[in-house]
Amino acid sequence: MTKKMNGMTRQSWKGLAFVAALFIGAPASATPVLVVDADSHKVLYQEDAGVPWYPASTTKLMTAYLAFEALRAGEVTLTTPVTMSRGATKQAFLESGLTFGRTMTLEDSLFATITASANDVAVALAETVASDQASFVRRMNEAAARLGMTGTHFANPNGLFDKNNYTTARDLAVLGLEVDRLFPEYRRFFLASSVMIDGKEIKSNNQLLTRFSGTIGMKTGFLCASGRNYVGLATRNGRRVMVVILGATTERERNERSAQYLTQAFDGRLSSDAGPVEALQNRKDVAPQDMRLLLCTDQSVAYETKRNALYPMGLPGNETYLRDKIPEQVHRIRTWPNEKVTDMPIPARRPS
Repeated sequence: MTKKMNGMTRQSWKGLAFVAALFIGAPASATPVLVVDADSHKVLYQEDAGVPWYPASTTKLMTAYLAFEALRAGEVTLTTPVTMSRGATKQAFLESGLTFGRTMTLEDSLFATITASANDVAVALAETVASDQASFVRRMNEAAARLGMTGTHFANPNGLFDKNNYTTARDLAVLGLEVDRLFPEYRRFFLASSVMIDGKEIKSNNQLLTRFSGTIGMKTGFLCASGRNYVGLATRNGRRVMVVILGATTERERNERSAQYLTQAFDGRLSSDAGPVEALQNRKDVAPQDMRLLLCTDQSVAYETKRNALYPMGLPGNETYLRDKIPEQVHRIRTWPNEKVTDMPIPARRPS
């Protein structure tokens, strides 16, 4: 029988201890938020912008950044073939339906990586740009260091959970601003609201693309460990604003809060004395908060109810900030078999 301790079972105490362990060293405040004037880089609003967080698929912003660099350097072209390797097809949470050896152009792989957030295509793209995934990850961390992303470390090109894949809202804003500044010719990759891969439609999770006028990107992300993340850029009346939200509970919350902050920024209702985004300090004294217990267990209903009370925008009877109706931009992708691809076995993980 399970021994009782002060009315609770030993298993219950262990469960509480596990929850406590997850949050030791993590900030007790709300999830990170950062709003930045994209032209001056002035911080308009921030909450815990330097706190480490799991980026999920916002990681793919760095994957795109390195692909853009490789295009500019002439290492690849938009017509370079990107083939699904065995390692690419072994990635988790696949919606693309692509199998080993299927091939697309590098241009199409960027749309699949950014719009569809295809984890398999992100790995295949990385292998194309840098010959293998490990080399690409080294490039990711070298680029992060160059950009001054002092609170970031990458472990893979797609953002699947790895405790060594972390960033901050501050660093994601720095990255997003540099992607936009350095590669204006590639902004179109962030505008598509869905892709069709061999006839299969995959919609972007960025609802602002079709519901908030002026949106020009950039990337969403979700893991149970991270919650729902967003790095967005929008422009109105000649002004451009970037918003980063990490750890939102639902897609509605993420989309509505992002649109709310953008609306407030464009209306001149946000101001801060924090200076430029680069002046924000990343925190090295805390670990990334793991949201899995709150978002993907039996605790999630109570947590979501609490968050809905904090952020009711878009719920029945409440105002919405997603009022616009913008035509969808659909990018069509055609793949073909690569008869020359070699099926190399994936090395087994070394026993621990």
